[in-house]
Amino acid sequence: MNDWPEGRNDDNRGGNRYGQGSASDRPESARAMPHVQRPVPSQQPAPPQRRPGPSRQVPQQSGGYDDAQYDSGYNTGQVYGGGNGGGRGGGQGGGPGDGGYVQGHPSAAPDWRRRIKIGALALVVVVLAVSLGTYFWADSKLKRDVDLSKVIERPKGGDGTNYLIVGSDSRKGMSDEAKKKLHTGSAEGQRTDSMMILHDGGNGPTLVSLPRDSNVEIPSYKGSNSGKLYPARGRFTKLNAAYAEDGPELLVRTVEFNTGLHIDHYVEIGFGGFAKIVDAIGGVELDIPKAFKDKNSGADFKAGKQTLNGEQSLAFVRTRYAFAGSDLDRTKNQQKFLAALASQTATPSTILNPFKLYPTMGAGLDTLVVDKDMSLWSLGQMFFAMKGVTGGDGTSMNMPISGSTGGNLVWDKAKVKQLVEQLNNDEKVTVSDK
Repeated sequence: MNDWPEGRNDDNRGGNRYGQGSASDRPESARAMPHVQRPVPSQQPAPPQRRPGPSRQVPQQSGGYDDAQYDSGYNTGQVYGGGNGGGRGGGQGGGPGDGGYVQGHPSAAPDWRRRIKIGALALVVVVLAVSLGTYFWADSKLKRDVDLSKVIERPKGGDGTNYLIVGSDSRKGMSDEAKKKLHTGSAEGQRTDSMMILHDGGNGPTLVSLPRDSNVEIPSYKGSNSGKLYPARGRFTKLNAAYAEDGPELLVRTVEFNTGLHIDHYVEIGFGGFAKIVDAIGGVELDIPKAFKDKNSGADFKAGKQTLNGEQSLAFVRTRYAFAGSDLDRTKNQQKFLAALASQTATPSTILNPFKLYPTMGAGLDTLVVDKDMSLWSLGQMFFAMKGVTGGDGTSMNMPISGSTGGNLVWDKAKVKQLVEQLNNDEKVTVSDK
């Protein structure tokens, strides 16, 4: 039964429905509602025609109309959430409440392990490249002018490595102003101002000074330039005369003949290079026990700790007339200074500072003269052995002297023989120079 006036029903009464401005007091639940049969998904009818009106776009839904497939929400591919759970229709995004907003695919967390490995590898490559570059740069600066293959009748080599270290009075490359400043004079030619044997072995380094006034015999030798054989004539003279006569090769031949010790490597540095090295590292600190002056070398030192620059250092190692022991006292000062120089140069503040390392290496390598078989590695070993001379296992001494003749110092043959045996056998040196 229809209580509505004739011709009026729910469809044509406009917007005056219950709950939406209807004037009727009958609740909608009391009216008979028509039964609607839902179609089976496989028999789904075509969508009903829309009535004309304002258009709005609704996302197309997949599947049928049944409750299991129907989704009344709008899915735009945007998911609220940043976790690993997937929301409905959210693709690979996180589910609701995961704590972040992700559009499309989630951003991957950075792989720190991989980044650290790549960074470490890059650092190793850079350090290796710099080290190799420095090595070849330094190696190219070495002047390998001494050919020890020209030395004849050489003694058999022993254990350890023996370096003959020579400080020459070479003024090569020095200006007149520099000669005057360093008190070197302008003498022509080249002589040895200091000579030392550095033995590097398993029982610690041993540094033995050879006084320039040592009385030695000049043996037979082959001329370094002419190749001519000069026979022995039983001639005795000062050790530094051998260098002045035929250079480093005859000096090595004379040292080996008079000691019986095989020399493995030769290293020489001139006045100018010595002073430049000291200045490059910012000076060398020394503790001078007693004040002294020497007008010949330009030395003028007070007692106590002080830092010597290049000019002062050269004066310190050259002074001999201010000491009672003359050349013997000078050799002790030379040993003391070289050990301090090596110790203060081989430090992290120098090695790890390129602004200090390269000037120091450049100053030294530019003036070093070495033998043809000397490698940069061997030179480094010599340097660190020199540093260890003043260490716990290091030993420094003069060649044992028994007396003098005509102003020349005579070696103690018995002690020299024992010293050489200990060095050849790489034993701890027990011989005294007293």
